[in-house]
Amino acid sequence: MTPPNLASRAKAEASDATPRTPGTPSPRRPSAAFMLQHPAHCVALGFGAGLSPKAPGTVGTLWAWLAFVVLQRWMDTAQLGLLIAGGTLAGWWACTVTARHMGISDPGSIVWDEVVAFWLVLWLAMPMGFWGQAVAFALFRYFDAAKPGPVAWADQLFKGFGWRGGWGILFDDFVAAFCTLLVIAVWRFFA
Repeated sequence: MTPPNLASRAKAEASDATPRTPGTPSPRRPSAAFMLQHPAHCVALGFGAGLSPKAPGTVGTLWAWLAFVVLQRWMDTAQLGLLIAGGTLAGWWACTVTARHMGISDPGSIVWDEVVAFWLVLWLAMPMGFWGQAVAFALFRYFDAAKPGPVAWADQLFKGFGWRGGWGILFDDFVAAFCTLLVIAVWRFFA
């Protein structure tokens, strides 16, 4: 028999599809039911990549890499640029709504920030072979996870709920993308 406090926690996690106001308790990880409850949740959670129980940011970046490789077969450079711009605007909305519904200002399960930022890296750094893309992936994950210097600054700049907080979820990943692109540019210059 399950103790009452564990039973109530399990019940709360099972019904996590209900939007939460900031400051209210929420599950550590959202469920598929939560993701499917609102279109913003699907986008912000990277269409399921953010549901990964381990390293959702890495899984989201891997999803971005795969999606980019597939999309570049059907889209030219300008169309990919428009997709990234549109993905940024849609992501700003989706991250804002999802963070508010989760009651957490920057949940780790929101991975759309990794997706659109890594698309930007690949879009600007291509053409690259598999190993060049793998290096870009590793650099981006380092800057996003370790948050050295400017990435840590960007991570603290826009906090909270609402549009400002939604932009903050994306902004530090764009700074991580810039740092990744800077290293790639220096590498190419001296290679």
